[in-house]
Amino acid sequence: MGRAPRPKPARLAEKLTHVRQALGLSQDDMLARLGLTNAEGLFRSSISGYERGTREPPLPVLLSYARAVNVSVEALIDDELDLPDKLPASPKSEGIKRTTAGSGKRHGGSGKQTR
Repeated sequence: MGRAPRPKPARLAEKLTHVRQALGLSQDDMLARLGLTNAEGLFRSSISGYERGTREPPLPVLLSYARAVNVSVEALIDDELDLPDKLPASPKSEGIKRTTAGSGKRHGGSGKQTR
């Protein structure tokens, strides 16, 4: 008997792409910004895979993304939360509750921040 695969956040890839673009970084620059090196087995192709949704980043990588833009990890992985309009966030953001389901590729908004 095999285990069912773990559900994956549907919006994670778009959020990770948004983070990198908000910082104005190339995929190579993002690796450097995250403090990740080839020694950890991560390359530009790893970032590309995360952004295309073909690879799921390990938890330490998600934590590094969240810290890079001052948001909670939950804001990255919870499909019901949007990223704030301005990244890096100040003060730290826990994400913005989506006002409507299926609102497209919205990353931020004027909704209330969750606590």
